[in-house]
Amino acid sequence: MRIGDVPFPGRLRCRAERQYLVVRAWNRRHALKSIMNRTDQIRKGDILAFVTLRNERVRLPYFLDYYRKLGVDHFLFVNNDSDDGSGNYLAEQPDVSLWWTNAGYRRSRFGMDWINRLLMKYGHGHWCLTIDPDEFLIYPHSDSRPLEALTDWLDASGRRSFPAMLLDMYPRGNIEDQPYEEGTDPFQIARWFDPANYSISKNAYYGNLWIQGGPRTRKFFTAEPLAGPALNKTPLVKWHWRYAYVSSTHMLLPRHLNMVYDESGGEMASGCLLHAKFLSTFADKSAEELDRRQHYANSKEYQAYHAGLRRGTDLWCSESREYADWRQLEDLGLISRGNWA
Repeated sequence: MRIGDVPFPGRLRCRAERQYLVVRAWNRRHALKSIMNRTDQIRKGDILAFVTLRNERVRLPYFLDYYRKLGVDHFLFVNNDSDDGSGNYLAEQPDVSLWWTNAGYRRSRFGMDWINRLLMKYGHGHWCLTIDPDEFLIYPHSDSRPLEALTDWLDASGRRSFPAMLLDMYPRGNIEDQPYEEGTDPFQIARWFDPANYSISKNAYYGNLWIQGGPRTRKFFTAEPLAGPALNKTPLVKWHWRYAYVSSTHMLLPRHLNMVYDESGGEMASGCLLHAKFLSTFADKSAEELDRRQHYANSKEYQAYHAGLRRGTDLWCSESREYADWRQLEDLGLISRGNWA
C-alpha cells in the first residue's frame, strides 16, 4: 500500500493528529523565553537550522562553523536550562536567535513541541534543517556544492523533504582515551563506522522507513535489537506552518513528506547525518541524562548506555570501516545521488 492509498478513515486520523500537534506547539509557546531574537535578519530564501540543546558548550564552535560553511544562513536554538555557558556563548553569535526554557524535555515530546513552534512561526516557506548539536549533514557532492545547490535541485524536482540516515561514528579504542577539545573536528577522533548491520522496515501508518542497527544496537542492545535507537531521519524540509514533526525527526505529517524513497526499484537522493555522540564527553553526558530521566521510555536508551559503559566503551570491531568521504558511503549504499548528477 502506497501513502496515497491509505483508506479514508486513516487520512482523517492523520489530519486530526497533525492539527493536534500544530495546536499543541502553539500552546507551548509560553514555555519559551526569548533571550536574543535576531529573526529580523532572516531573508527570503535563507536556509534555517533549528536546534534544541542542553549543556553542549564544548561542541558549539565546530558545529556552528561546519553549518555556516555548508550554507546555513540563520540558527534558531532552544536552550533547555543549560548551566555550562551554552546560552551565553550562543547569545553572542551574530547569526543566532536564542530561546530558553526550563520546562520538562519529556513533557514537550522531547523538545519537538518547542521546535514545531519555532518552525511554524519562522520556518514557513524556508528550507529548514532540524538537527542535534552532535549531528553533521553530508550529502552527495557536499564537499563541493553548498546546501543551497541541494535545496535548489529539490525545489526544481518538486521535492519538499530530504532524508538522511543517522550514522554513528566512533574512535578506535576506548572513547575516553582520546579527549575531545573544543573547536576541533570530532571526526578526527570518531573516524570509524559500521558499514553494514542495519535493518529496514516500513511504518504502514506514517509511511516512513524505520532503520535500526549499527554500533549502538551491536554494543548496547545485543539482547533486544528491536529496542535499539531509530536511525532514519528527515531533517531537511521546505517548511509550511501546517507541518509537524511527530517523533524527533523520524517522521512528519502530512505523511507525503515521509515518502523519501522509491518503491519501484529506483533510488532517490539521500544523505547521512554523521553522529558524533561517542566522544570522551559521552560518559558524563549519559550519566546526566540518566539522572534527569527526561528521555523516551523513561530513558531506556541511557539505561542501556550506562550498563554498557560498565563493560567498556570500545565500539570498534574487525568489520569497522574508516570514514573517507560521501563517495565511500554511496558505494556502501548508505547514501544515494539518485538522479542528482
